[in-house]
Amino acid sequence: MASWSEKMLQLLRRMNNFHLPGSSLESCLRFEVAGEQVGWISPKVASILGRFPAVFRPYGSAITFCSGLDTFESRSVAVDEVLQELRREASFTCLIGWRDEQYAVMPRYCDPPLMYMERAATSLFGVKRYGVHVNGYTQDSSGNLNMWLARRSLTKQTYPGRLDNMAAGGLAAGCSVRHTMVKECEEEACIPPGLAEQARPVGTVSYTYEDDEGIFPECQFVFDLELPLNFQPHIGDGEVQAFYYYPIEKVKDLLVSEEFKPNCAMVVLDFLIRHAIIEPDSEPYYHEFVAGLHRSL
Repeated sequence: MASWSEKMLQLLRRMNNFHLPGSSLESCLRFEVAGEQVGWISPKVASILGRFPAVFRPYGSAITFCSGLDTFESRSVAVDEVLQELRREASFTCLIGWRDEQYAVMPRYCDPPLMYMERAATSLFGVKRYGVHVNGYTQDSSGNLNMWLARRSLTKQTYPGRLDNMAAGGLAAGCSVRHTMVKECEEEACIPPGLAEQARPVGTVSYTYEDDEGIFPECQFVFDLELPLNFQPHIGDGEVQAFYYYPIEKVKDLLVSEEFKPNCAMVVLDFLIRHAIIEPDSEPYYHEFVAGLHRSL
């Protein structure tokens, strides 16, 4: 039977499978906007986009926009019209989960956005998605760590009923990282803004995986929020069905169960490494864990 370490390594490989031999990477076309690569498009998606020659054109081993679509606004509108048509046709299962939430599309997070795109469609174009995850934890006078976990609502479009970080959410276009963190804490866990503001940014977790719904290059901005020992989060907007308060060793055991949403397990693994719950002398895959949490997009 696989050990805890082997199971965690398997999870990291699954969440980085776009970079593994046998993935679709070699057959994908680059998605370029204004001469910059912003994503990857699979041959299957490329063939369907070929039905829209007024919007997309092939360009060597890339797909880009037709020459008239040279502004932020014109690209965003043209792509939205294509996606609405594909949604009506039910061409892609990912569009069933349409969210009416715009994501900014840019080569790197520090670059100005080149267009907006519906969140549910980003995997079709392999564009980077950004999010914010909050580790809510306590530490008593003896140094013992406990962590708050959330169980996702059964009505969630993705990973219903799975364990999650205390608060998390996607980074919508035009919203800052800290604003999103405070908003998600308040909406999902009823954490007062004054308390949420005490969360510390501690880095990012990044990975790229592919599945039947497309290609997912994702980067999560991670915060640690040390909570008062007597604090208890409460269900807010209905995205969470319950909160649990567990000793950190139990949380560690749960990470490799089928109960955890995979990218949230990665965020907690990062916490365990940073807080020296996992150390290089006792964890044989320590280096692989660190590398798997921080793949370049």
